[in-house]
Amino acid sequence: MRFVVIDGLDAAGKDTHARMIKKRYESMGESVILRSHPSSDNAYGYRARQALLSRGKKSQLEASAYYAMDVIRSVKKYHGKADTVIFVRYLCGVAYLPYPVARGFYRFFSKLLPTTDYMFFLDVKPEIALERINGRENVQMFENIESLEKVRDRALRIVNDWHIIDTSRPIDKVQGDIHCILDKLDNGHNR
Repeated sequence: MRFVVIDGLDAAGKDTHARMIKKRYESMGESVILRSHPSSDNAYGYRARQALLSRGKKSQLEASAYYAMDVIRSVKKYHGKADTVIFVRYLCGVAYLPYPVARGFYRFFSKLLPTTDYMFFLDVKPEIALERINGRENVQMFENIESLEKVRDRALRIVNDWHIIDTSRPIDKVQGDIHCILDKLDNGHNR
C-alpha cells in the first residue's frame, strides 16, 4: 500500500495535484482512494467547514478540533484500503494554531497517525495564494495575507523532512517535480 499526503497553504493547488497523482496511479491499474479534508461526507468535515467560514477564537478551535476528528475518521476508514491512498490536508492543519501549540500537536499527531516517505508540502507565496483566493465565493477565516504568512511560516518550520514543492510556478512544472519524486520513491521503496 502506498500512502501519499498532500498538504500546504490555502490555494497552493493541493486538490489539483492530488487529482493528478490519483490519475497517475489509476493509469497504472491501481486502486486509488482520494480523501480531501475537511471532507463533505460526514459531520466532522461539515462542522470543520462551517467553522472555517466563521470568525473568532472559538471558531478557530472548533475548526481545528473537527478537522482533526475528520482526519482520524478517514485514517480509520480508508488507510490501507487501496493500492494507493491519498490524503489532502493531513498533519499541517495544526499550523493554524500558535507555533508552540502547532509544534506540539504536530509531534503528537505524527506519532499517532500514519506517516510516509510520500509526504508533500505544496508551498506558495502568500501574495500568489491571495490572488488565487480572491476569485472564490466563500473566503475562509485564514484566507488573508497576515494569516497566510503566519500559517506558511509555522508549517515550513514543522515539515522540514517533507518534500517541499514550490507551487507558485506553472502546474506542469510542479507536476513534473512531483512525478520525479514519486518515480524515485516508487522505484526505491517497498511501499
